[in-house]
Amino acid sequence: MEGAPAGAIHPLVRLAQRFTIDWLDRADGSVPPQIMTPDYQVHIGGIDLEGLEAYAPATLGQLTQFPGLQLTVHDLVTTGDRLALHFTEHGASARHEGRPAAWAGVALFRWDGERLAENWTQEDYAARRRQLADGQSDPVAAPMVAPWTVTPAASDPTAEVVVRDWLATAAPGGGDVRWDDGRDGPLIAPTGAGVVEIFSVGSRVAFAATQTGRFLGEGGSDEPVRLGLAGLVDVVDGSVARGVVISDRLGLLRARSRG
Repeated sequence: MEGAPAGAIHPLVRLAQRFTIDWLDRADGSVPPQIMTPDYQVHIGGIDLEGLEAYAPATLGQLTQFPGLQLTVHDLVTTGDRLALHFTEHGASARHEGRPAAWAGVALFRWDGERLAENWTQEDYAARRRQLADGQSDPVAAPMVAPWTVTPAASDPTAEVVVRDWLATAAPGGGDVRWDDGRDGPLIAPTGAGVVEIFSVGSRVAFAATQTGRFLGEGGSDEPVRLGLAGLVDVVDGSVARGVVISDRLGLLRARSRG
């Protein structure tokens, strides 16, 4: 797929723009069929949604709960056939007497050359739940100044290997990688990770993965647990130096409470 003409928005970036502004910000239900394939797949928080008929109504439910919801883009990278966003969604919940919340996320996208075909996302629903409970919203970090003018760059397979190895034991604490809302320590002692999607844009690496390890919270045991992750990190001199990771910690805690 050839890139966009000089000065034009790359077509995959344009789809991401329409995804954030026309679809999520405007809550326009006519947009998904225009920018997504009929069999669009979504993997989010341990849930797999197959096709627009499953995805669109589920997302509209959240948009109804947060009327006027906004999505602020903090970072965007693309190879030309893959794209990743670091973002914050923020709004007031109609189910919680208008209490506000702002929660971060990382999303990876694959397209078919015309429309979005698959998505891997983690959102910090634990942070959202905390804010809706106490009525105090977290601040929204600064936006990326010009996300829609980003152009594709070549991959660095060596950086991807570094991140794959790092994920096997990566955990909050230490370094300049921010995990979730930055408030909590690790929930698990990871012993390995399965990477379901990964790509690099130069030394910047986007990934979706599932860690396995021992639960460190109350009632922990030696039985392995799973924690979904999505992130965008920078590799410098052969190590992960900085970035952001969003984990499905709420999903893990709910699974533990049911167990």
